[in-house]
Amino acid sequence: MSKFICSLFLVFSSALCNAQQVTAGHYNIYLDADFISTKAASESISQGIESALSEVNFTIMGYKFEIHSKNHQGNSLRSKQNLEQFLKDPHALLVFSGLHSPPILANQKFINNNKILLLNPWAAAAPITRTIQSENWIFRLSIDDSKAGYIITEHAVKQGFIEPFLLLEDTGWGKSNAKTMTIALEKAGLTPRGITWFNWGLGKNHASILLRDIADSGADVIFFVGNASEGKILAQAMSELPAQYRLPIRSHWGITGGDFTRVITPNIRKNLDIEFIQTSFSFLNPMLNPFQRSVLKNAIHHFPEFNSVYDIQVQSGFVHAYDLTKLLIAAIEQSGLTGNVIEDRQAIKDALENLQKPVVGLIKTYQKPYSKYTIKTPDAHEALGSSDYTMGFYGSKNEVILLN
Repeated sequence: MSKFICSLFLVFSSALCNAQQVTAGHYNIYLDADFISTKAASESISQGIESALSEVNFTIMGYKFEIHSKNHQGNSLRSKQNLEQFLKDPHALLVFSGLHSPPILANQKFINNNKILLLNPWAAAAPITRTIQSENWIFRLSIDDSKAGYIITEHAVKQGFIEPFLLLEDTGWGKSNAKTMTIALEKAGLTPRGITWFNWGLGKNHASILLRDIADSGADVIFFVGNASEGKILAQAMSELPAQYRLPIRSHWGITGGDFTRVITPNIRKNLDIEFIQTSFSFLNPMLNPFQRSVLKNAIHHFPEFNSVYDIQVQSGFVHAYDLTKLLIAAIEQSGLTGNVIEDRQAIKDALENLQKPVVGLIKTYQKPYSKYTIKTPDAHEALGSSDYTMGFYGSKNEVILLN
């Protein structure tokens, strides 16, 4: 009898041990973003991550994954504090970033020196994924400003514009675009009519003066690099100007990350000509393949706030975060998990730089999207290229309609 009880205990203990191995523990994914001025973009990024994780029941290699959202409100110091909190969390595996480039640029050395695995589904400033440091722990699946300025410029030139004026926010992001746009214009034999810089918190009166001055300069189009907070002020001011001052705007995609469409309604947009850069996938495409349709169907089922495709506030944020999470899952499945967070971060980084199997995403199927970074391979941590970019505009339902 005692042998039977002992045997039963061993069997129970073995089963319990196996069960613990199946659910070995949990890891946290931090989302460090601005949930105030770019709330729509940040929430869409969160939804994209969650949608991809839901497909694997939030469990990878026996570990449960949770998303922890941190609101840096566009402040670089607050972002660093979030990163410091991340390092103190024994279950924190990696960080997703948000729309803003400045917090990442300001903390880039801190991120790389501390080997914080950071996945970037939005912020576009070119230097983010490029460094002279020996370590590079930042991976992007988004628009890259080393290429974006060329796309916006080439699109405008093809439309016949020859006198562009650059209106740019005075940040590393704005400066990055000033460089590429100027080079792209030079290749087309053109020079900007002028360059004006503005700070966050642009007021409508100041915007009106800027727009009048730009029109008086002889410009025929405005290249705008800014976010929704300033973009809506600019568009509002332009809509109230006489027709001769309402120049076409060819914009970076920062205007799509906030409440631009709530303020600049379809009725207002009828009198404005605004187009902006995007990546080349939309759920509104009538020719979705079965995989893309299934992702949309699952998202609508998973999120109570989604009744249709039009309820996804910022598709690009959702799409990029979804695809980037799919790459993360593939990397973890390739590297495995040990429970040692330092070792696991390194192993996932190494796997991302050498993914062995294709990963099907919404934008495309990714074949070795990343490689080991060196100064001689500046695009090593860029999953997308110029061929994945296009331009778009807002439709009557506030949806983004792609031009190609």
